[in-house]
Amino acid sequence: MTKTNTSPTTSLHQVTSADGTRISFERSGHGPTVVLVAQALSDLRDNHRLGALLADGYRVVNYDRRGRGNSGDAGSWEIAREVEDIEALVDAHGGTAVLFGASSGAVLALDAAAGLPEKVVGVIAYEPPVIVDDQRAPVPRDLAARLDALVRDGLASEAVREFNRVALGAPALMIWAMQAMIGPWRAMVKMAQTTVYDTRLCMGLQDGEPLSTDRWKALRAPVLVLVGSKSEPFLQSGTRELASLIGADCSTINGAHHATPMMKPAALIPWVRSFLTTAHP
Repeated sequence: MTKTNTSPTTSLHQVTSADGTRISFERSGHGPTVVLVAQALSDLRDNHRLGALLADGYRVVNYDRRGRGNSGDAGSWEIAREVEDIEALVDAHGGTAVLFGASSGAVLALDAAAGLPEKVVGVIAYEPPVIVDDQRAPVPRDLAARLDALVRDGLASEAVREFNRVALGAPALMIWAMQAMIGPWRAMVKMAQTTVYDTRLCMGLQDGEPLSTDRWKALRAPVLVLVGSKSEPFLQSGTRELASLIGADCSTINGAHHATPMMKPAALIPWVRSFLTTAHP
């Protein structure tokens, strides 16, 4: 049975996942439960703005995925372990929830919905980073192994640079600018091991080929897929193909881009609240 504890030093709480990993989260608001699933190299701090906007009317559970922030890391990663983390959070908050995930967090939210059909009652997926055409280079299948080797060799900063360059397609100038922001860069370096996890999470979805129907064939929950009008063309085409594949509605948010859920989440709220009203009547 899941046990919930409160940290003595902050407003953080914890649940224990199936493999014993402690998962930290913040809880705000009252009402039906919405769980926020963070993107790559992010922790719960990056979803604070979105959580605050949703806390008026919903109970928002904003958590650190394993290996990030105050959550633990059992060291034997599989997608199923992260799904179990979400299950522990949902069980601790009434047994059903809608998931909001951005980027790789959207992929994980869809995996959780497929694996927990009685507990995940809806998913909002913002720009899952799938690559289905030649509008950008595919992510090499050996990237996860390369990142893992860098982390094991004590080259965490290099792993973060490589993940940003290869997986995210960030240009050299952008990576240089990120490194110049010392605090945020150090926070990402602390999460370097999770670049391996997110690369493995998205494996098979970033090959530049049409998506397979197999991964989410068990998906039953309603899904809203969102994409920004200012996002890169590969994200727009990939997001729309994924939505078509799973039979989900897909809406384009004018003026939004890949970082909008973190930077200007208010732009998403009309679509998010409309969906929540249906999924959480």
